[in-house]
Amino acid sequence: MTEQVDRAAPTAAPRKRQARGERRMAELLDAAGQVFAESGYSATTTNAIAARAGVSPGSLYQYFPNKDAIADAVAEHYTAELRLLMDQVLAPLPAGVTLTGLLDLVIEPLVEYHLSHPACIVLFIGPDSPQRLAAMHQPLHDAMLERISAMLAVLGPRVPADRLHRSAEVAVHMFKGVLPLVLAAAPEDRPRYVAELKLSLAGYFGLLLDPA
Repeated sequence: MTEQVDRAAPTAAPRKRQARGERRMAELLDAAGQVFAESGYSATTTNAIAARAGVSPGSLYQYFPNKDAIADAVAEHYTAELRLLMDQVLAPLPAGVTLTGLLDLVIEPLVEYHLSHPACIVLFIGPDSPQRLAAMHQPLHDAMLERISAMLAVLGPRVPADRLHRSAEVAVHMFKGVLPLVLAAAPEDRPRYVAELKLSLAGYFGLLLDPA
């Protein structure tokens, strides 16, 4: 028994250090996301991120060599989370779901995610965000279009596939265009803006799926 304990003992400290390192990394990414959201990409500095995280700039540089590396890590984290969310909300449609039901399933979770991660829109589609971050997001964007097109095909099986894909692309850009307005709204007003967004998309897709 003693021998087994002795063999296990050396691994305990590295595991604790690894856990502390992972927690610190998460704290730094969270702080970076807050600063990017508040200041935009260009105005954000490593000193501001370090201050928000409650660490010295030297401690920050132990994890990231510069602001670009921090932004890349935050964007990679968001992309991974959004892919998981997409798997949930853009899954095959439940039997009998309506267009209104579809929009409820998709829009609410996406809005909630961006509310809790406001730097997401800053890093991926912000006016001063580096092109490499948009390129990092592009595969997820393309996969999202394919999923939305497939869902629309269930509701409009006679609509040509190229039209469905084009409409999905337009709808995604509509969502991204209105999203900053939703995020900036006062909490008590935000549900009204979300409702307007759904109404706009319902009207657009309604004409596509059931033309007069």
